[in-house]
Amino acid sequence: MFNDIGPLELVTIVVIAVLVFGPDKLPKVIQDVSRTIRKIREFSESAKNDIRTELGPEFKDFEFEDLNPKTFLRKQLDGDDLGLKEIRNGFDLRKEMAEVTDAVNSRDVESPGSASSSHPSSGSVDMTKKPEKADPEERPPFDADAT
Repeated sequence: MFNDIGPLELVTIVVIAVLVFGPDKLPKVIQDVSRTIRKIREFSESAKNDIRTELGPEFKDFEFEDLNPKTFLRKQLDGDDLGLKEIRNGFDLRKEMAEVTDAVNSRDVESPGSASSSHPSSGSVDMTKKPEKADPEERPPFDADAT
């Protein structure tokens, strides 16, 4: 229950408990707290048993920990019925990235004086040329949606 509490935190809790409740009342408070925790655990186990009996015999091996999504997936994928290992082994990320890099680097970069850059209909855009400036007297188009 208190797996993540270290020794320093435990000492701090004890010192605070002694300061708050006093050394005289502390044993009674500890007994009350432990009794309450015990009753909560008993109530929880009783509720789990009631649910199991109400669900019927087909759910006799039902565990409430299986309701945690991580536990459920881990339990369902232990047999690896979906073939995830084959998919994982068949996919080589380094190879895929190398192919993409080669495809990008081997693309022909056209020079500014080539014939295709002089024809705007060819679909290529020359990023080395500065865009032409618009006429200062020409007003930009009005966009009703932007205002």
